[in-house]
Amino acid sequence: MNKVLSFAVLAAGLTLSGAASAQEQATTASSNGSYRPIPNSDIMFRKTIWRAVDLREKQNKPMFSEGKEISRVIIEAVKRGELVAYRNDSLTTTFTGNEVTSNMSYAESNAGLSDEERAAGFSEDTGDDWGAAPKKKGAKPVAKKPVAPPSYEYRYKDLYQMELKEDMIFDKKRSRMYHDIKTITLLVPSTLSSNASGIEKPIGTFKYSDLVKVFRNNPDKAIWFNSQNDAQHKNLADAFELWLFNSYIVKVSNPNDARLDEIYGGQQQGILASQQAASDLIEYEYNLWSF
Repeated sequence: MNKVLSFAVLAAGLTLSGAASAQEQATTASSNGSYRPIPNSDIMFRKTIWRAVDLREKQNKPMFSEGKEISRVIIEAVKRGELVAYRNDSLTTTFTGNEVTSNMSYAESNAGLSDEERAAGFSEDTGDDWGAAPKKKGAKPVAKKPVAPPSYEYRYKDLYQMELKEDMIFDKKRSRMYHDIKTITLLVPSTLSSNASGIEKPIGTFKYSDLVKVFRNNPDKAIWFNSQNDAQHKNLADAFELWLFNSYIVKVSNPNDARLDEIYGGQQQGILASQQAASDLIEYEYNLWSF
């Protein structure tokens, strides 16, 4: 009887321990965006990397097909309230839906009167004075509130720049390297003529774990287009899992939290450093197997 009781207590203890471990792992995943978190006890090596993804590249076109752009899938999920947008990849504060819309909008730079029209005596008018009584002679002019230029949302095809944050992890239990994606940030490209700032502007950062749910819940929209076989289109979640896209490294974790082009003094030097960083990571994994 005592043996049976001891076994029952042991089994209950193991169950509670497993549940606690699962809860701790789930909490970690929900806080950092990881979809399949790896326990710290299994990690022999980890390096945080930021990668730029240009959706115009040939290898990335399948996730940017007409009407099924990944930018469309993400933004429409935010507008439906299905997806939360964060301000940055620290995932501490969020954007509202209106803020996301504002981030992906631009003001028409040529709105209003031209210099020639103003010189000819024309003035901006919203039509508020239509039907008003004529002004008396000698009356002082009343300053009018300037008319804000109209704003427009960027087309989904214009939003072709993304940034991906991942942990490259060597799992000693499974003896393999994993790409543990944490977040994906959608950006307004710096090269758009309507982007007056001339720099990349973040629209929002999204937990990868949240994106996987959105992709799985919208299989008819979240499509990686297989140009070779229409019967073999894949879900965007599978495309990321299988790494069916091209990217280049723009930052590797460092004490100054600086990007490669900042460290090496220019965009061209940053590209060379990106290629070197990718080679170093491949060599590191090779050396693990060599020894």
